[in-house]
Amino acid sequence: MSQPIKKVCVIGAGTMGAGIAAQVANAGVPVLLLDIVPKESGNRNAVAEGAVAKMLKTEPAPFMSKAAAKLVETGNIEDHLEKIAECDWVIEAVIERLDIKQGLYAKLEAVKREGTAVSSNTSTIPLAQLVDGRSEAFRRDFLITHFFNPPRYMRLLEIVTGPDTDAGVAAKVEQFADVAMGKTVVKAKDTPGFIANRIGTYWIQLGLNAAFDQGLSVELADAVAGKPMGVPKTGIFGLVDLVGIDLMPHLQASLTSTLPKDDPYHAIARSHPLIEKMIADGYIGRKGKGGFYRLNKEMSRRKEAIDLATGEYRETIRAAGPSGKAARGDLRALVETKGPIGEYAWAVLGGTLAYAASLIPSAADDVVAIDDAMKLGYNWKAGPFEMIDKLGAAWLAQRLESEGKPVPEILKVAGDRPFYRIENGVRQALALNGTYGDIKRPQGVLSLADVKLAGKPLLKNASAALWDIGDGVTALEFTGKMNALDGEVMKLIVEAIPLVASKYKALVVYTDADNFSAGANLGLAIFAVNIAAWSEIEKLVAGGQMAYKGLKYAPFPVVGAPAGMALGGGCEILLHCDAIQAHAELYMGLVECGVGLVPGWGGNGELLDRWQSNPMMPKGPMPAVAKVFETVSTASVSKSAAQAKEMLFLRADDAITMNRDRLLYDAKQKALSLVEGYKPREAPHFRLPGESGRTALSMAAEGFHKQGKATDYDMVVSDALATVLTGGEADLVDVVSEQELLKLEREAFMRLVRSPRSIARVEHMLETGKPLRN
Repeated sequence: MSQPIKKVCVIGAGTMGAGIAAQVANAGVPVLLLDIVPKESGNRNAVAEGAVAKMLKTEPAPFMSKAAAKLVETGNIEDHLEKIAECDWVIEAVIERLDIKQGLYAKLEAVKREGTAVSSNTSTIPLAQLVDGRSEAFRRDFLITHFFNPPRYMRLLEIVTGPDTDAGVAAKVEQFADVAMGKTVVKAKDTPGFIANRIGTYWIQLGLNAAFDQGLSVELADAVAGKPMGVPKTGIFGLVDLVGIDLMPHLQASLTSTLPKDDPYHAIARSHPLIEKMIADGYIGRKGKGGFYRLNKEMSRRKEAIDLATGEYRETIRAAGPSGKAARGDLRALVETKGPIGEYAWAVLGGTLAYAASLIPSAADDVVAIDDAMKLGYNWKAGPFEMIDKLGAAWLAQRLESEGKPVPEILKVAGDRPFYRIENGVRQALALNGTYGDIKRPQGVLSLADVKLAGKPLLKNASAALWDIGDGVTALEFTGKMNALDGEVMKLIVEAIPLVASKYKALVVYTDADNFSAGANLGLAIFAVNIAAWSEIEKLVAGGQMAYKGLKYAPFPVVGAPAGMALGGGCEILLHCDAIQAHAELYMGLVECGVGLVPGWGGNGELLDRWQSNPMMPKGPMPAVAKVFETVSTASVSKSAAQAKEMLFLRADDAITMNRDRLLYDAKQKALSLVEGYKPREAPHFRLPGESGRTALSMAAEGFHKQGKATDYDMVVSDALATVLTGGEADLVDVVSEQELLKLEREAFMRLVRSPRSIARVEHMLETGKPLRN
């Protein structure tokens, strides 16, 4: 393999180019961001500098931390092109014009080192056209890397290589994109639109056409072609509003000009006068005055939708969408529903799945590539071939044939067989030659789903399970809704500790789900409150404390492996682990004050211990207490794993995995590295400020109250938290043990949970998903 990637250059500081540069910086790798010299400004680097400044203010943030932004070096293509000689990968993300790209490549060829990869982020121009006229050496180093927007959050990267592309150069880029940038790489063919956008554009066009032709409301169309199909709840019209209605004609023009004349897209590609008028009038979606949906500012921000027949806006209606099995993901029930719902569902889904099936082998070699592209690029829960398995390949082929539509070859090959099956505990996929092959994971990827296929849990109950993931390591998995934590989870932890201690080496706390845990099961808690089962609630609090401390002092290493949300009790269990291997997208925090409670499972002491042990913290009992009070009372949540380190939810030596698929493997290796000579940590003791410290914290909270940033009840909750963190009745000279702090925590929790205002906050959160400011 050629020179490893130690520095990257991105040319083009628009939304995509700047976002790609930010993700390289998030990986901890220096990146040079170049753009044109502006005509109006005296600052020749203004375009690139402005892009970085804008990203630092953008939400959701392209940068995982402000420190990452410092790795971006800005410049322009007139003065700084020679710096490309320092780079190992150059990513071109300029305007989609072949002449501009080719002109840039001619300049790059004069300054780049041999073996430095050059890739285009194009989504429309074939690779063969891009390298036309370039030298053999340049073509060897060239490929297409099609990122999806926003680059930090969208995991898909489509890679296209040409006949002259050097395999070592392509492998170098793929490895870096996978491990360092966190991308799932899908290899696509050099065909228009590649995989995801080609199918996605076809799906959108079908959805628009069918709604106009069938006279549907946009609300009903989105209610059908949304959650019931396992695609984002925006549906098709909501999605077009999100990405921009004005983008649609450009995509259509690109595909119709480049696709083969016999491609089915030509038969459905058409413009709609209403959409043309909307674009002309500035109604291009969320970035414009509105789109198919809008908020009418003149009528108290009333949500409105456009009538596809009249072109007039009206108040949105609650569409009577699919019901029963059709609403719950049964695709056969959905497309067989009588009336407009079934007709629309079949028009969109039937056409899309048939089109996707027709693209093997022209656009992709296998069904897995197409399914991965749509799941990662368009956030579909299931890929097209996984959906066909739900319908039945034979059923789909028969219905297409009965309507006089062509049946793709791969559907004929499948017959009445599924595209995916489990054989000897291994997931397999059907190939075009009619044989099944194992779906192989890349080196360094371990999936708990795969483990489940091959074996049974060591322990299991209604809310958790314990699995053997090999090499003497076990995995504790939460299985409840949103991975909520309850007494069953605590019970399984208590049972797991002696089992792991006697037969295994280590334990990893992990789940394949998008979110690690949303915290305690509030629904169960509110039920107990409503029947005044106070002793049961206190038992749950004490049981959680005991279980978490059991993990902390277990005679084997415990490694937390969180991704997504790790809130409340989910954050607390991680704070008790010996080490954390976190996915880069980690949203971690102690949020109990937001529902009128305080952390009750040991989180206060664990976070306090981290801040008191922090060498950067000023001496004395008060600074660490004040910092923890600020973090917990405001229910602060990290916006990335990098920020979680800054907040000390993660320790300095905790590690971050960029690729979600690699998290469990990395956590397992982390656990194994701690086994030799392992000794549990000693229990901390806290020197806390007592009553004087509590008074100081109350004064700080009162300042927020006077500014209107804290409600009356926030003051009650923050006072309970201050009592815990300052040691209750402790004097400044007293040393408070971990057990004494846990007792204070339980007492404060039980006082608050009995309050009607806390109960109101919990109920409001359950009903709306938003905090109540009472």
